[in-house]
Amino acid sequence: MELEIDDRLHGFTVLTREELPEIDGTAYTLAHRKSGARLLYLANDDANKAFSIAFKTPPADDTGVFHILEHSVLCGSDKFPVKEPFVDLLKSSMQTFLNAMTFPDKTMYPVASTNEQDLLNLMDVYLDAVLHPAIYRKPAIFEQEGWHYELAADVEADEGDSVAGEMVASTEAQDGSAELVLNGVVYNEMKGALSDPNSVLYDELQAALFPDTAYRFESGGTPRAIPDLTYERFLEEHARHYRLSNSYLTLYGDVDLDRMLAFLDEEYLSPVSDEEAARDAARTEAGEPPLAPHALEAQAPVTNPDVVRIMDTAPENACAGLGYVIGDVAERTRIVAVDILLDALMGSNEAPVKRALLDADLADDVQAFLADSLLQPFAVVQLRGSKPGAAERFRGAFEDALRAVAEQGVDRTLVEASLSRAEFVMREREFGIPDGVALSMTALSGWLYDDEMATTYLRYEDDFAFLRRELDNGYFERLLVDVFLESDHWALAEVRPVEGGEDAYEADRLRAAEAGMGPDDFARVADEEAELRRLQTEPDAPEALATLPRLSVADIGGAPEEPSYGLVDGTPVPCLRHDVATHGIAYAYRYFDLERASFEELPYVSVLGLVLGKLGTARHTAAEIDTLVNGRLGNLSFYAEIHESENDPHALTPKLVVSASALTENVEATCELPLEIMLETDFSDTGKIKDVLQQKRISMEQSFAAAGHAAAMARVASYYLPAGVLREQLGGVDFYRFLKDLLAHYDERADELAERLADLAGRLFVDDGCTVSFTGADGDFERFWKAGAVTGRTGSSARPLAAPEPVVRNEAFVVPSDVCYAAQGFDRRATGGAYTGAWQVAARALSYDFLWNEVRVKGGAYGAGFGATRTGNLRFYSYRDPHLDETLARFADSAAWLAAFEPEPEAMEGYVVSTVAGFDAPLKARMLARRQDGDFFGGRTPEARRQTREEMVGADPQAVRALGAPLADAVSRDAVCVFGGKDILEASRAGLAMVDLLNE
Repeated sequence: MELEIDDRLHGFTVLTREELPEIDGTAYTLAHRKSGARLLYLANDDANKAFSIAFKTPPADDTGVFHILEHSVLCGSDKFPVKEPFVDLLKSSMQTFLNAMTFPDKTMYPVASTNEQDLLNLMDVYLDAVLHPAIYRKPAIFEQEGWHYELAADVEADEGDSVAGEMVASTEAQDGSAELVLNGVVYNEMKGALSDPNSVLYDELQAALFPDTAYRFESGGTPRAIPDLTYERFLEEHARHYRLSNSYLTLYGDVDLDRMLAFLDEEYLSPVSDEEAARDAARTEAGEPPLAPHALEAQAPVTNPDVVRIMDTAPENACAGLGYVIGDVAERTRIVAVDILLDALMGSNEAPVKRALLDADLADDVQAFLADSLLQPFAVVQLRGSKPGAAERFRGAFEDALRAVAEQGVDRTLVEASLSRAEFVMREREFGIPDGVALSMTALSGWLYDDEMATTYLRYEDDFAFLRRELDNGYFERLLVDVFLESDHWALAEVRPVEGGEDAYEADRLRAAEAGMGPDDFARVADEEAELRRLQTEPDAPEALATLPRLSVADIGGAPEEPSYGLVDGTPVPCLRHDVATHGIAYAYRYFDLERASFEELPYVSVLGLVLGKLGTARHTAAEIDTLVNGRLGNLSFYAEIHESENDPHALTPKLVVSASALTENVEATCELPLEIMLETDFSDTGKIKDVLQQKRISMEQSFAAAGHAAAMARVASYYLPAGVLREQLGGVDFYRFLKDLLAHYDERADELAERLADLAGRLFVDDGCTVSFTGADGDFERFWKAGAVTGRTGSSARPLAAPEPVVRNEAFVVPSDVCYAAQGFDRRATGGAYTGAWQVAARALSYDFLWNEVRVKGGAYGAGFGATRTGNLRFYSYRDPHLDETLARFADSAAWLAAFEPEPEAMEGYVVSTVAGFDAPLKARMLARRQDGDFFGGRTPEARRQTREEMVGADPQAVRALGAPLADAVSRDAVCVFGGKDILEASRAGLAMVDLLNE
């Protein structure tokens, strides 16, 4: 639909129109005259349509009120009076994205779908949720999602027996012997999030840079402050900020705009505007001013050099950060330029400033990044694994390195390479989420602060052109001096680890609360907890469920066309060709057989992947290689992966992958640079290798604490899958142990390591063990092979790799965290069950019904779920979970729940619709080619994929119930892995073998 400036349509007026080649379309800004709502319409032909509504929500404290509101408004509304409409949509819609996010100064509710009616349904539920939430009549929502007191019950009955627990708690309340505990989804989420020293450091740095503004507060909430939030204040902040005049709406893609605008105006914007006016009038009559959003103000320049945060974490997690405010959000080109400069000077180990800091031995790793989407963006330079006394030397060493660069002049080739890399990223638009959602977020980077800047952060071509023109004019040197060396707005923060004691605030708070309570108060807490449990357990009424908009199986339609792929003739090594549009980008993957390495050598294979591209070659130094890769390639990476057969757990296809991508004008580089690195890398610089390994160790240690569910799921798979055993050697706990031992004895093993790496590269990078996968235009394909894509080497026919048999274990790894991450699973194939598409329907039902209600809603965990792969892996997980034994009990109960599965017909249709929609979700070219490569190496045909989809569409309750028995068998095998805090693990009665992973 074409619009012109000043057009009026359904209460909206078109304010601006702008052609945006960056989105392959046109951008319009509109204003809703009656309500004051703003709307940005990004029109193009993308079938993956999107909508979002956002509100400016600068916090006034650390209680996390806007984070709790983000969770809570999605727990029912006036029009849709069900307990969890958000989850109901996950279970029943064709959404390709459905979530909500809290940022430091805004809260956003985006949705996406390839079906226009489905998008309207999602918009309807989300708009009613944010504008008419049930929080005003259901205080229990605040308690569940935010925080509440419970009575601790030392239950000797069956693990996780909630009825017995309530009985004990009630008895203890009556005799005054009860102890309080704190629970709540956001409370537990933030306990997990703030177990990460990097997150803590960032918060401290932001607070130091903006001590007089809303940015000094943690918008997600801190566990110390969340319990200070009252229900009354919670409601007030919603009324104050969730107003249409404070809203930012975005529509994206190939939508019927007339239909969308009519819906917005008639269903929400005009009537809600009347409601807001009536509320404001009532306050005026009562002598109270209308509620207005908190102001978001700029910070005057400050310097804050001595911020120290003591944190209960491992000594290896010591870190320090420097922050420099760049300027105002309106200075878009300046902000882009600083981002480019940070990448050029600190984007790799060989970038000049990062190399200087690594050589100064301040820390095991140094990182730099841009903190944007703020009123005043800032640059961050961080030490990870900082050495004693490093913080005191940090700023001097950093600015000395910058002065050296400024005096010599910024290397033009470095900046050009970083510019090229940034252009590639923007053109590829591989965001990992639908484009419409990502672009909505990007637009708010300017629009939130100035109505005239709705498209400022969507445009980048002019910025890149300007920066290229300024390469030889001293622009980047002046910028370096202005932003860093002559800054009057900077801060230095440090996280110092301690052993225990720092987190005693929770126990102190609880004991203080107990001291002021009598038996009646404890009884009241017990009653409130029982009422919350009753509401959580009570099913939604049929008439409430009937209000939800639903699609039927008939709305699914046929399967999307699968682009063709397969082996082609006439290439010097086997080549998979993918017929996928790539919009001027070429993707080349080389898959080398990994059977030529032994099991014991697999950790060295991972080390090989880590260091390739970070060392010099026979023709170029490490710094030159880094610049060439950044300047000519979009991506270059080396890693191992294991492909599995659907039926035989021992039929594995392990590969060492070399991945390269480039714009079409640089397609030859996807041949030349990877070949040079594979065949000519000089491994003798063991100091540079050590830098890479230390950085990997830190990254793994911090991920164990901040995202332990991923490590737990990988580890538990090694208890029952041969592929899992190999993956552990390549990147899990076993690899971490290898890495720690290698670093502990590095000096005496460095030369041997270099020899091993050279030997592996010679044995693995051979043509008779290589399959190429290429995705790109015909001309790019021809140029790729003409450039000489083969190694010219052949290798030994020996295939020594054999995976040891898995051994079932029960392990609990202690990591510095206040929560835990639990995983349990087994191989479906060992139970004799065949794979069917019904497993995916069952996984959705278990994840978004039983586990959501039992582990998240009742248990307070931030997340929980179940997955079933076609290659046999059945696995449960929980995420940022305050409980362990109760969660494991719920995993065990899942099979019985599945065996008794008997949903209403509408609910069953919803499970099918949402499962198929997830299966059909559109993929970008790179991810689609990767999925097809995985099917090829795993022996799966397009026909098998079609059959799986048909099984999903045809799944009925009986087909799902039939999976209860094999799931019960899998759970009974008792393969469990947990990562978590010491207190939680020691309190468990699950009989797990505790391992202090970081200190063993």
